[in-house]
Amino acid sequence: MKIALIGLGSVGQGLLQILKDKAAYLEETYNFKPEIVAVGTASKGTLYHPDGLDIDDLLKALEARHLRHYPDVYGLTRNWDIPFLIHECNADVLVECSPTNLQDGQPALSYCQVALNSGKHVVMANKGPIAVAYSDLRAQAKNAGKHLLFEGTVMAGTPSIRLAMQALAGCEITEARGIFNGTTNYILTQMEGGMSYADALVRAQQLGYAETDPSADVEGWDAAGKGIILAAALFNKRFTLSEMSVQGITHLTAADIKAASEAGERWKLIVKITPEGGSVKPTRLPMNHPLAGVGGSTNAVTYTTDLLGEVTLVGPGAGRIQTGFALLSDLLEIARNPY
Repeated sequence: MKIALIGLGSVGQGLLQILKDKAAYLEETYNFKPEIVAVGTASKGTLYHPDGLDIDDLLKALEARHLRHYPDVYGLTRNWDIPFLIHECNADVLVECSPTNLQDGQPALSYCQVALNSGKHVVMANKGPIAVAYSDLRAQAKNAGKHLLFEGTVMAGTPSIRLAMQALAGCEITEARGIFNGTTNYILTQMEGGMSYADALVRAQQLGYAETDPSADVEGWDAAGKGIILAAALFNKRFTLSEMSVQGITHLTAADIKAASEAGERWKLIVKITPEGGSVKPTRLPMNHPLAGVGGSTNAVTYTTDLLGEVTLVGPGAGRIQTGFALLSDLLEIARNPY
């Protein structure tokens, strides 16, 4: 399988590291021999070699902060425009993990469209294209006879999408409720232990859970984007951020946390999605609720089904290797079922 990888930040490098470290295992166990033939970023350049790029050299170039540090070899092409690179390269699959834009999905949405138009499967960790154009992309992929896979967009490598769309096939899912943001879950867990919101946020930033500007997390927008993806995947519904009722955790105080605890309850930032709409809001859950026991930066989702009742999945919701694994799982699915 030949792969074009767009986006070489934490997630893209996570996939490269996995493919390097597990190459022998993947070939021996799954007869899976992936080759990275093209890579590209908006700021670090692009590379293409039809016979494959060396992952060790790629990682070294990225440590040096630019693809110009990749060694010159015969047949290597540098600095093609990304859409041209996607269209012209000999990859079987586009892996898209550039930064997310939840407003219009660009430029990643265009990259996915170019890939499908040129006969390539699409795998993504980028939430934007799925959030804003899932139905269109799905129809385009179907017409092209190609896969459109996006496990890494919700709960990283924890298989929330695959559980809903494959393992629970045959069940009618009427609702999804989940904890989809590790930063806010970590902060609420620390506050329950007596830490102030401000101190918990600083600690989350020190640990790398929260960005320098944490607003997308603590105000609920990151979680809302994942809810929109689930609404599209589960119910074929397109909700926009403006249509979602979104409230973050910034208003919660130590007194709020204490009051919930004294009542045998716990605050969680809960995403709720049904065919009728969606919301993100801090919610008091009884201690015996499956989502109440999910602490720290862990994520979880509960699907309400007609045949099994409630099914809850708990696991990592972010991380370099964890999200890289989601990409790997989608690539393996394509290798097993190439269409």
